[in-house]
Amino acid sequence: MKQILKSNNYYGQFLILIGMLLLVPLVTIVFYPQDIYQIYAFLIPAFIAILLGLGICYCYPKRRLPNHWRSSIHEGSLTVLYAWFIGIVLGALPFVISGQLSFVQALFEAVSGWTTTGLSVVDVTKVNHLFQFHRCFMQFCGGLGFIMMILFFVQENQAASLYDAEGHPDRLEPRLIDTVRMIFGIYFISLVIGSVLYYVFGMNWFDSLFHAMCSLSTGGFSTQVDSIGAYRSVAIEWVTIFLMVIGTTNFAVLLLMVKRKWKQVIKISELRLFSILAIVFTFIVAVSLSYSLYINFSESLRIAIFNVVSALSTTGYATMPYQNWPTLAVFALIILMLIGGGYGSTAGGMKLTRIYIAFQTLRKTFRQKLSSKRSVNKIYHYRAQGKTEINATLMQDTLSYILIYFIIFLIGTGLITFFLNCDLQSAMFEFASALGTVGLSIGLTGPETPAIILIIEMCGMLLGRLEIFVVFIGISALSYKLKV
Repeated sequence: MKQILKSNNYYGQFLILIGMLLLVPLVTIVFYPQDIYQIYAFLIPAFIAILLGLGICYCYPKRRLPNHWRSSIHEGSLTVLYAWFIGIVLGALPFVISGQLSFVQALFEAVSGWTTTGLSVVDVTKVNHLFQFHRCFMQFCGGLGFIMMILFFVQENQAASLYDAEGHPDRLEPRLIDTVRMIFGIYFISLVIGSVLYYVFGMNWFDSLFHAMCSLSTGGFSTQVDSIGAYRSVAIEWVTIFLMVIGTTNFAVLLLMVKRKWKQVIKISELRLFSILAIVFTFIVAVSLSYSLYINFSESLRIAIFNVVSALSTTGYATMPYQNWPTLAVFALIILMLIGGGYGSTAGGMKLTRIYIAFQTLRKTFRQKLSSKRSVNKIYHYRAQGKTEINATLMQDTLSYILIYFIIFLIGTGLITFFLNCDLQSAMFEFASALGTVGLSIGLTGPETPAIILIIEMCGMLLGRLEIFVVFIGISALSYKLKV
């Protein structure tokens, strides 16, 4: 049976959507009119994108896929890649048009923004409010994803496959549109709460909104050179931890919390794993900092819990530089950045669910080796939807993903070490941050970083945000289309 997909409609709609998103930062002109001289840097790419999108929607309302097209996952992956490609290019153009960054630097800032990574080549002391808001708004939207945003306005037959392709595995409600609207509701209510709390504890309104957006999206951009550490406020640190935990928690789990279904919540495997990792690594980092930097234990504990949650949630906020940190503490953060946050959240990394499944698979293997071969031991993990068996297919997919993730990590680390001639620990830290879309930096990424290093990190950020296989499937689909 022939399949009808309005792919060209989606392509046009994405252009219109991203063009409109580029206009949103212009609201800052109302409050900071001195920045009006740079609005052309946003108006030009925004209107070009909107007009081009309208043209595509008008000229190519729909098209029929050929019978030999392989599957909806290929079309969905290719559409996701297209959406992210145009989003990154259009997000970079204001920096280029205004002359603030080179093309590679602008692409890097846009990739870091949309993927909610947080590594930056911008000197925040020289950027006005218009561009500051553009940076944080990219992260806020990137946390939701382009597919999620377009599905809020448009629902078509291809919606489900696009939703899955961008890395949203769970449904909060039976109908997809209800799920999307529920996620938007949770996201925006959390934004309002976070902004108000930041303001109450000492930030101005602009910084409050900025950091709430970037904390909730587990992004990590900041208006301050010293990140959250610049405010020297325990209250602000705890508000940030609160928002980072919300951002790194699966939206389906958040819905259970909203509905006060606590008995189901406490059973969820990735939440338990998150709690265990946070407690264990906070203790390790606190002891390491106290012993090596001669900080009293209460202070080192405060530093540890914030930075551990920041790394594990893949947010990337920091309270102090890492250049003088002991090796054990740095290594602990590398591990946490590789693990990452919750599946179906705004976080990056390998994801807690995959780590939990891999651990349970390892336990099963040991049990089978030590017990009778005839025994059958089923293993399970708890999701928001309930108890789920970890079958052979799920094991294979999980272990394959973890393996390819580590291969990419090793390749990226090696390339940074080679081109930058830096020590292995620093290269591992920086690329783990890029691949996990974390944003913590040990000092290798900044305005003076060579273009080749920025390109390597960009590849890591995109692969990490789009779950690796989506990128490979999308590229495969593109090459297949070019052949036919």
